[in-house]
Amino acid sequence: MDASVKQKIIDILDQNRIMSLATLRPDGWPQATTVGFAHEGLTLYFLCGRDSQKTRNLEKDDRVSLTINADVPHVMGITGVSMAARAESIKDPGEAQRILGLLIKRYPEQADFPGPPPPADTMNIVRLRPQVISLIDYTKGFGHTDLIAVGQEDF
Repeated sequence: MDASVKQKIIDILDQNRIMSLATLRPDGWPQATTVGFAHEGLTLYFLCGRDSQKTRNLEKDDRVSLTINADVPHVMGITGVSMAARAESIKDPGEAQRILGLLIKRYPEQADFPGPPPPADTMNIVRLRPQVISLIDYTKGFGHTDLIAVGQEDF
């Protein structure tokens, strides 16, 4: 992946904190939800309930699609990313704590959330590693997208 393209993708990830995530339900239908995320380079992380539909879907099929973009006042200003990724639940307690730290840093306002945080054993921390990224940039023309295959060296 070209370094300038990778930086454009990372800039979009840095500028946005919400993604739409689609998992596959057992009946084959996609299920899209909205989640917050943190990232390290191109690797994304999010939290969901250990007993959630997302977790159950990911246990059966680790493939996801996602989009990250900002709301803009004019359609020709749309920029964002769409990714096909593989999901993996984080099992190592040390890594889980490190990723929780990333998420807390990304969402500092959550420190003031009323009540105690949910117990760690009720949370599923998920890592997403993109396989294919579409870099969307309508400022280059309506529907302009650059399709990028992600290799191991890109992480």
